[in-house]
Amino acid sequence: MRALSISQVARQFGLRPSALRYYEQIGILPPADRVAGRRRYDAASLRRLAVIQRARDAGFALVDIRELFCGFRPGVPASQRWREVSQRKLAELDDSLKRLMLMRDLLNRMGNCKCDVLDECGAALLRNIRLQPLRQPTGGRRSISARP
Repeated sequence: MRALSISQVARQFGLRPSALRYYEQIGILPPADRVAGRRRYDAASLRRLAVIQRARDAGFALVDIRELFCGFRPGVPASQRWREVSQRKLAELDDSLKRLMLMRDLLNRMGNCKCDVLDECGAALLRNIRLQPLRQPTGGRRSISARP
């Protein structure tokens, strides 16, 4: 297979060229070879991008994908890597589903509100808050930075 330009690869994967440059910058895609100063991507890069795309389709954040490639000691098989990051993602999805079900329940109850003014709603909500324990804060988003 002949090496492809950044625009050819971007088109093939439905990405912008800037996304490929960013993937290189954060370390999930090795820097492409250059011919006459232009990036050229080989078959190994395309295989790596296929894995990145599948992980993105499964809902993995770039920080998770970087962990998939760089967060394990050398020699750890791909199957073990997928298993570990997938188990965490499944736990996150379970938490998200619980939150979504709660949101759905709240929206249904709010749709059945009989209050005349929002102040009445606020008073009712305050009464309920006093009866229920405080909610736990939700976790923040993890961020990814460029490789050192």
